Amino acid sequence: MKKLSFLLILLISGLSFAQVTFNPGIRGGLNLAKFTESDRGVYNWFDDDYYPNDPGLQKEKTDFIADFYIGFFGNIRFAKFYALQPELNYSRQGSKIKLGNETYEPKISYMSFQVVNKFYFDKFNIHVGPSIDFAIENKGFEPSNNVDLGFLLGAGYDITPNFGIEARVKKGIIEVAYSNDENRTNVLLQAGVYYTFNMKK
Repeated sequence: MKKLSFLLILLISGLSFAQVTFNPGIRGGLNLAKFTESDRGVYNWFDDDYYPNDPGLQKEKTDFIADFYIGFFGNIRFAKFYALQPELNYSRQGSKIKLGNETYEPKISYMSFQVVNKFYFDKFNIHVGPSIDFAIENKGFEPSNNVDLGFLLGAGYDITPNFGIEARVKKGIIEVAYSNDENRTNVLLQAGVYYTFNMKK
């Protein structure tokens, strides 16, 4: 009992004297976005019907389109190895969709709120967290849902104490488009840079 009390006192003391810092920053870079596809069936463009697993009919296929993202964040550093980083980002996404010789590119812009857990290993850092995205503009189609939920995983490298590079992948879990043959969700790859403002006096 005495040992447990001693450990609790040490833990509370460590938390009390831990130096929590807050530093705002900006991030931006390249988006590579697409909608998911599957092999559950095919869609016949000409008679507007769906035929599961019929190899004689054309199937819609998706591919990545390039655009950009930009955002703001607040890095709350609780320890040398961990920070919580809320983010507010503007992200332009969409997909390339191919059917035979036809190609079209529906686009959708999101205002995204993310809560990123950052784990530091010297100059490297790992990013993990959830995201909620609100559609604010669309072109070429009407999204099935104006809100998307997703999860992200990524990594960064601090080139200097303030400036670094990052790469992430984010997967949505809510249907964003329905194309007769399947439900489609967002897939997003990001590569960019970030700058953290030092708020220490």
